[in-house]
Amino acid sequence: MIRRFVLAFGMICAGFAAHAEIEIQEVTSPGGFKAWLVEEPSIPFVALEIRFLGGASLDAPGKRGATNLMVGLLEEGADELDARGFAEARDGIAAQFRYDVGDDTVSVSAKFLTETRDEAVDLLRSSLVSPSFDEAAIERVRAQVLSGIRSDATDPDEIVGDAFYELVFGDHPYGTNQNGTVDSVTALTRADIVDAHRAALAQDRVFVGAAGDISAEELGALLDRLFSDLPETGAPQPADVEVQTEAGVTVVPFDTPQSVAIFGHKGMKRDDPDFFAAYVLNTIFGGGGFEARLMNEVREKRGLTYGVYSYLSPREHAELMLGRVASANDRIAETVQVIRDEWTKMATEGATPEELERAKTYLTGAYPLRFDGNAPIARILVGMQMDDLSPDYITTRNAKIEAVTLEDVKRVAGELMKPEELHFVVVGQPEGLEATVGQ
Repeated sequence: MIRRFVLAFGMICAGFAAHAEIEIQEVTSPGGFKAWLVEEPSIPFVALEIRFLGGASLDAPGKRGATNLMVGLLEEGADELDARGFAEARDGIAAQFRYDVGDDTVSVSAKFLTETRDEAVDLLRSSLVSPSFDEAAIERVRAQVLSGIRSDATDPDEIVGDAFYELVFGDHPYGTNQNGTVDSVTALTRADIVDAHRAALAQDRVFVGAAGDISAEELGALLDRLFSDLPETGAPQPADVEVQTEAGVTVVPFDTPQSVAIFGHKGMKRDDPDFFAAYVLNTIFGGGGFEARLMNEVREKRGLTYGVYSYLSPREHAELMLGRVASANDRIAETVQVIRDEWTKMATEGATPEELERAKTYLTGAYPLRFDGNAPIARILVGMQMDDLSPDYITTRNAKIEAVTLEDVKRVAGELMKPEELHFVVVGQPEGLEATVGQ
């Protein structure tokens, strides 16, 4: 089945206004797999973006890091090909495959030429359906993962993230690093990796975006070739988390000349009716680069940091509003206080008309520039599906931004930004900053 949506929007390129059309086709394969497609035959290659919902959060108890290690092995040999043979086969047809894992997804990105599409799809299929998980490859990739874990243990940016998420999420999978620990990764067996593969790569959780030189009928056949031999169902998704924090500071001592901090509290779900107002609000507050209020107050006015930012993080099972900053040990206490003050000010007063206009101009002007090639379009299509958006979102998105009023921003700021819940985790040797929760 094929459903077509023709979406037109304006783009600004090199100073000239250009009118562009993107036709999204909703494709259902003969085997029932669904995908969104933007067909573009002018350049003979295809970009494919595949997401499996679940990701590293599906690690079995006591097997933390199994999904991460498994994904690292997908291009290390499949069927009769070892790692070298797989790489030579891929490079020989000028195909590109990339495999990534996050807390909520396993992502597979592929680009291949029209003339070698069949060979590329067969090779990609083998990596998804029948990776070899050869013992030599397991030990090689395991060593790489362990090296990364040991390196991260001395990186303040990694330490602060692990500490914050452990504090917020506890024993939920979000509360531990997806890479695992030295002990957990060392203990993983080939059987654990095979189990992680079956748990994460299954038919009941796959989302696909495609763009380029391929028809809807051809894409349908491709989907069946790629996925029909995967397990029908994977592991159950983890439970949702109700984020609860309280105002305060957790200090993690670490010998470094500057302290690194993550701060935040509960955020907003992506499908909340007020999400666009929150998105504009965050752009004004900390997500709009040098024009954002945090950058102005913390960096420009006081010189406390090179950079500070905030962002909305609506995950599959929890939602956060977060920020990051780094400052010298003897200035981090002042930095924390300025951020607290601005958090409270935004919560109580909202934004100015000038800030709102700047944010709208930035958000609406930058959006069309994301559609700058087949691969970005494929990523956008799969992201829209996972966020449960309709195909016409591309044309309605900027109108939703423009519809946000000053009153909306103030109301949502008062509901979303909670100074009494704003918690900081600081890694370093902060001076004059008392830990109020843990140390």
